[in-house]
Amino acid sequence: MNSSVEVAGQQRSKAGGTLYIVATPIGNLDDLSPRAARVLASVDVVAAEDTRHSGRLLQHLGIQKRLIALHDHNEKDRAESLIALLEGGQDVALISDAGTPLISDPGFVLVRIARERGCRVTPVPGPCALVAALSAAGLPTDRFLFSGFLPAKRAGRRAALEGLGRESATLVFYESPHRILDAVADMEAVLGETRELVLGRELTKTFETFYAGTIAEVREALEADPHGSRGEFVVMVRGFESTGREDDSSQLDVDRLLQLLLPELPVKKVAKVAAELAGRPKNEMYQRALELKDR
Repeated sequence: MNSSVEVAGQQRSKAGGTLYIVATPIGNLDDLSPRAARVLASVDVVAAEDTRHSGRLLQHLGIQKRLIALHDHNEKDRAESLIALLEGGQDVALISDAGTPLISDPGFVLVRIARERGCRVTPVPGPCALVAALSAAGLPTDRFLFSGFLPAKRAGRRAALEGLGRESATLVFYESPHRILDAVADMEAVLGETRELVLGRELTKTFETFYAGTIAEVREALEADPHGSRGEFVVMVRGFESTGREDDSSQLDVDRLLQLLLPELPVKKVAKVAAELAGRPKNEMYQRALELKDR
């Protein structure tokens, strides 16, 4: 490249290169910004999660660049060589397979080291699945908590959901097609069947679909849809809403309720009834009912 370059309207010397964090389309190629295309055309190297996948994007743009693979399995080893390129004055663009790098994608190690070494790091914003999904979900967005992918195994997934059960912010997760039904079933068991849920599937693609309703309703819709377990999902759950009966002073009342119900009903039924009345997660009520019964 020339001894000085102008990218995105900023003139600088080539004393050191810039690491550009470039958002790429999550489905529709028309969503790539003109700035992102200019940056990809101007840099010396493109670090990509999957060089074959990203190679097709660059080919679509008519861009030929040196591609270096940077993914979860090699990032720690590859980061140092990319930092050396930056320190040598070369510009590097970091892209993932889709969307904004580092958002449940590789890049954290590279960006962290680049900042520690004093390299310039510049975001080139664009598509991001969680933001796109939230914008169309109709759920509160003044506060939301993005938790990436839930654990793959049921026990870990349910434990994670238990920890988030009383979070008032809208909860956002990514989920894979082969786990989506199990994940929604666990949400129904832990958070309750009446909690509001919105799923965004295949966003910006030909078969983009939103499922919305209670967790139970969405589960039923997924099971009835022959395409319900295909594609990538953004999962959005309405946050916990206090009924005013959940403060610490109400613990004795909840215990009393459980004690009254236990002689009359099975533990699972007791937990369901208590959860509805107290506004608590069903699994929490189930565990507490077991403790009281053991006494």
